[in-house]
Amino acid sequence: MRRRRYTCWNLARYDASKCDFKRLNADAVDAAVLDALATFYRTRHDLIADAIAHERKQHRAAHADRHAELAAVENEITKTGQAIDRYLTAFERGTMDEELVADRLTELRAKTKQLRIRRDELTLALDDEPTTPEPATLAAVADHITEIITNGTHNQTKALVEALVAKVTITGPDRLIPVFRIPQPRNNDGAAPALPAETAPNGVVRTMTKSVGRAGLEPAAKGL
Repeated sequence: MRRRRYTCWNLARYDASKCDFKRLNADAVDAAVLDALATFYRTRHDLIADAIAHERKQHRAAHADRHAELAAVENEITKTGQAIDRYLTAFERGTMDEELVADRLTELRAKTKQLRIRRDELTLALDDEPTTPEPATLAAVADHITEIITNGTHNQTKALVEALVAKVTITGPDRLIPVFRIPQPRNNDGAAPALPAETAPNGVVRTMTKSVGRAGLEPAAKGL
């Protein structure tokens, strides 16, 4: 049976002059990442709590800007509504051309629609503060991961990785740095967001774009 391999895109497209990183045993990489994922959710609740706490702090720090923009959007919605009322009143009084009123009302209504969409986005962002999953939730996630690792099909494993692994950085022939996602409660529209957090060897947990915590681990993927 042919063994699966992961390789660098540059190496596959060009040659070793572009990338001298060796091809990796895909099964070994997958096993290492899944093992680290299971360990993360089973035993590293401290990492998860630190990541969420830092992300919550960042979220609150952005509140002032969001509140200011929300106030400006609300004010613009009010002004646009008043303008619509004035055009309708002028039309009813016969002091403004019907075609001009129709064109302007179309523009103002389109503007109002966009403003309301932005208002809803800002309101959701203000309400959608990151929260730490309950221990029972983390245990359930860990149990599910273990079950998939032990008895899951290839498609189930793939779905698990897509749901909880944001990315994997290969730092050496036997070292990986995975970026995991932390499930978040469902929001008002039924979506269940996930906060990406990275476990790294230097004691840092990071989201995809910013530092959000402090403890970490680096899974070894031997025999890659």
